[in-house]
Amino acid sequence: MSLNQTPPLKKIRLGILVSGRGSNLKAIFQAIESGELSQVEIATVISNRPSAQGLLYAEEKGLNTTVFRPKLFPHREAYDQALLDYLKQQGIDLVILAGYSRIITPVLIQAFPQRILNIHPSLLPAYGGKGMLGMAVHEAVIAAGEKESGCTVHVVTEDVDAGPILGQRYVPVQPDDTSERLAEKVLAQEHSLYPEIISRVAAALLNQPKGVTVQ
Repeated sequence: MSLNQTPPLKKIRLGILVSGRGSNLKAIFQAIESGELSQVEIATVISNRPSAQGLLYAEEKGLNTTVFRPKLFPHREAYDQALLDYLKQQGIDLVILAGYSRIITPVLIQAFPQRILNIHPSLLPAYGGKGMLGMAVHEAVIAAGEKESGCTVHVVTEDVDAGPILGQRYVPVQPDDTSERLAEKVLAQEHSLYPEIISRVAAALLNQPKGVTVQ
């Protein structure tokens, strides 16, 4: 490097976990491509399902991908330990759950304290916890006659969907909304909110005096 060259800026390395279509992965990737999310790079995309559309999308975009098949591990902790070893190898700073269907165990949570993020399709703490996934959330909101719903980005802790809330977006629930229509409205807000929160968290990590390390 010559004296006139500026050293490359440190970027937060993301490990993104997907199980389904990966629409939030797409939103994050597009935000990086547009320059909106300039402090991060997607270091790897991981799935527990080889046929996940999100994984196929990542492969099409030339991203580093891998699959961890749950049936190859004796229990959830062994699975997460293998996942943790891989994340360390990849130098991951921040773990992003983007439609990931597995509950994270303390093995991973304790290794990445305050550095695993999730987006949930409701206004937590309402309609969170075990069993509240995907369309089941929107069906519950409709059945309860709620006037408002939305999405939440939160830090992942050992209590499911109960970690510190980092941001929320609201959508009105109309009298004629179906769960499918509500899901579409909420998802549109997710695609805007998640990159925004990741940008904020990444900026905070970059400003840490001693950098980012994994325990």
